[in-house]
Amino acid sequence: MLNAILPVRSLLLAIFMLMAGGGFMNTLVSVRLERAGSGTLAIGLVGTAYFAGLVAGSLRAPALLRRIGHIRAFAAFVAVLSASTLAYAIHRDVLLWGTLRFADGLCLAGIYVCLESWLGERAEGAGRGSILAGYMIALYGGQAIGQFTLNLGGGGSTMPLLAGSILISLAAVPVVLTRIAAPAPEEGASLGFRELYAVSPLGIVGAFLTGVMLGAFYAMGAVYARRSGLDLSATALFMSVVIMGGVALQWPLGRLSDRMDRRKVIVMGFAGTLIASLAIALTSGTAPLMAFGALFGGLSFALYPLCVAHTNDHLTSDQRIAASGGLVLLYSLGAAIGPSMAAIAMTFLGTSGLFLFVAVCAGTALVFGLWRQARSEPVPPHLQETYVVLPRTTPLSIEMSATPDAADESTSS
Repeated sequence: MLNAILPVRSLLLAIFMLMAGGGFMNTLVSVRLERAGSGTLAIGLVGTAYFAGLVAGSLRAPALLRRIGHIRAFAAFVAVLSASTLAYAIHRDVLLWGTLRFADGLCLAGIYVCLESWLGERAEGAGRGSILAGYMIALYGGQAIGQFTLNLGGGGSTMPLLAGSILISLAAVPVVLTRIAAPAPEEGASLGFRELYAVSPLGIVGAFLTGVMLGAFYAMGAVYARRSGLDLSATALFMSVVIMGGVALQWPLGRLSDRMDRRKVIVMGFAGTLIASLAIALTSGTAPLMAFGALFGGLSFALYPLCVAHTNDHLTSDQRIAASGGLVLLYSLGAAIGPSMAAIAMTFLGTSGLFLFVAVCAGTALVFGLWRQARSEPVPPHLQETYVVLPRTTPLSIEMSATPDAADESTSS
């Protein structure tokens, strides 16, 4: 593994620093707005603005890369993201912060596109899996560690913003100084939603509802923790535990899905997410929240790559990268809807409304999955594609996971 990731260590260091510096902003923005007395719906709309920026950025960034190149585009996105992080200290206003969160999402989408296309170009042969694993560790490890930046300087301090901006700015250094050749920009392609649904209804519905659930959690999870009585340090720990739990269970669940009808594992994942969500909504106390939070993260984070794998089971190798574009877009649209819907649920049902809403989403997917199992035959395990742990960022991440043969076929088609 080390031999594979050493050539791309500058890119992995960059994504780790970016996540450490910016991965906690969903939590910080929600906590600060809640502390300032902003309404639940307003906080949810600010969360929606961030995921809307991710959608817009993932659609527009590739054109910018083709026009000015990877290094210039990366430097521009990092500069704007660093400035945006500092701008939160100017004035605490819902409209301003919503605009900044949209800008953050747009910039991060551009950064993901830059780094993932770069890593996908460098991933060769047996090293593909190692590079993807290194990327996942850097991405989610930085995001989890970054949550503790909230503890710097107390609840209303600007220190987290200053530290975040410094880390984000420094993340540009290993990239702009790298000797790794940037890939030639290429036109992207995607399958339409109707085509994807015809191929794999459960994969499409599952990816969308997973986006709704996790978008709601990222935007409102910190508000739930604070209103449940956790202090700032415990809130940061809760968010970090969910993220790290999500990393821990993806591989074992994926390997299980390679050995049986993958739809059963997806259904079990949604059933487990339903149970964990209800447990969080109905429990109290720091220790139970942490335990159930880790279980929730472990199950819910695995659902998107499981749905991608299930969709890929019904596609030819040259269709998979195109299909991933539609799946990521569906996930992102769901994530944009989730915060506002969760905020409405919390307005009418109280603090527990967040995870009750998540439970409803998981229950809906569970019922749909059981219906699909009854309506169609499974793909035999020996004909299924091998499960790969995937980030929920851009379609380009799937290029790192493609087998050499699949990549070659996709290139030649």
